[in-house]
Amino acid sequence: MSLKNAVEPGGAATPSVVLGQTKEMSEKTEVGRLSLGQLMFRRFLRNRMAVMSSVVLICMYLMAIFADFLAPYEYNHRSEFDILKAPQTPYFIDEFGKFSLRPFVYATTPVLDTNTFRYIHKEDTSQKYYKKLFVHGYPYKLLGFIPTDIHLFGVDEPAKLFIFGTDSNGRDLYSRILAGSRISMTMGLVGVFITIIMGASLGTVSGYYGGIVDTLMQRGIELLMSFPTVPLWAALAAIFPQDWSPVQRYFAISLILSLVGWTGLARQVRAKVLSYREMDFASSAKAIGATDSRIIFYHMLPNAFSHIIIVATLSIPGMILTETSLSFLGLGILPPATSWGALLRDAQDVSVLLNSTWLLIPTIFVIIAVLAFNFVGDGLRDAADPFAI
Repeated sequence: MSLKNAVEPGGAATPSVVLGQTKEMSEKTEVGRLSLGQLMFRRFLRNRMAVMSSVVLICMYLMAIFADFLAPYEYNHRSEFDILKAPQTPYFIDEFGKFSLRPFVYATTPVLDTNTFRYIHKEDTSQKYYKKLFVHGYPYKLLGFIPTDIHLFGVDEPAKLFIFGTDSNGRDLYSRILAGSRISMTMGLVGVFITIIMGASLGTVSGYYGGIVDTLMQRGIELLMSFPTVPLWAALAAIFPQDWSPVQRYFAISLILSLVGWTGLARQVRAKVLSYREMDFASSAKAIGATDSRIIFYHMLPNAFSHIIIVATLSIPGMILTETSLSFLGLGILPPATSWGALLRDAQDVSVLLNSTWLLIPTIFVIIAVLAFNFVGDGLRDAADPFAI
């Protein structure tokens, strides 16, 4: 609306319209002063789901980093008297109706049910055991180099606090989920890092040179994409030496996931580079004598970088799900290491769905992580074009 159209019959401009036009002009001036990165960041902040998902992911990675501090028990510690113990909810009101500001639990005694041959954990309500913060427990190294034995919470013996219950070996499921997040949440990052290097570099070379180079690379990519993934994973996992440490197996699985997953990114980067090489900035660089390597690394890849980051972000959930599937099938992480997929391997029996449904709790963390990465990827995809309406 022009100022002319915002004039009242008496000849004076409406104050609200003039104020609105002034505000709009100031906003446009401010936007014109921002860099592309700042515009992308502002566009990303407008997507509330992406911002909330980013916060969730930050919390989950902090959970993985400080897993030993947050866990009350060592993730492989077994308690023969707490097998398949249901999740415990701290009480605030005792059996006499007395309220307590401090949550507490009762000690339990396992009793064998002669009908189902399963242990039933009966509570001894004669003694309360209050939940404490910053308690001493098993020793560990905070951040990998600070020796300590302080844990966020716990209760005094003989009571125990299993907020997610225990598995068939009497191990605390909450502590095992925290320990498993270290592998499941970082597997995607390591795998995508290798995928970016392979997919971005080979896709750029294929799109830039074209001809026989492009033909050979695309036929090789199509050959890799034609392999059925599950038999391929099974075959590659079968060649792992049985005496490999959990760390060696972890990086081997990351490499396998990257070797299978880089082809999609290479195809998309190739398509981007095919369009970039015909643009004026590429032609100008060639005209002034720039080398192929300079054009690729200083012109092609930076222009495709935002797309690469988006594709990589959306690929991380696939890596997490793949690792979960491999570990669930027994082809991934093996004991004594653990991951969310390895935890779900204990839930393969149908009886779990009937009697021990809490063993499916790791599924919730997998779903949350995958959804959060997808929402962040959608937010980055929108932010990559900050001028779109």
